[in-house]
Amino acid sequence: MSVIRLIAVFSENKVGQLSKLTGILAENGINIRCVTIATSEKFGVVKLLVDQPEIAWRKLQEQNLTVSWTDALAVEVEDKPGGLHRIAEALARHGINLENSSGFVACRRAILLVETSNPQEARRVLEEERFRLLTSSELMAI
Repeated sequence: MSVIRLIAVFSENKVGQLSKLTGILAENGINIRCVTIATSEKFGVVKLLVDQPEIAWRKLQEQNLTVSWTDALAVEVEDKPGGLHRIAEALARHGINLENSSGFVACRRAILLVETSNPQEARRVLEEERFRLLTSSELMAI
């Protein structure tokens, strides 16, 4: 199964934390392709899709940042009203919870990164419903 590996960085929600994180990546020539940031009052999680995930993970960990992997599926979505709804509805019909998601539009293609507790089953359902799932290399080529 071709899952997309996102880097998740847990961090305090304070001035300079994102700058530290992005500085480490920039210094090591790592390109951020997609980012999501979710915060609570004192802490947050930054999820990154990068072009060199293994190097990024190592460099961030070397700087004592709390880093983990998150698996996602990359689904091509119709770039029109209802595109996201079709995916959410298909997963719900099969009892799969969409736990986290982020998306972007590039080169006239809408891409949704989908995180579920059971990516293998989500992949099966999405393929059965005729959604196009992208590999990591396809995603990086956009």
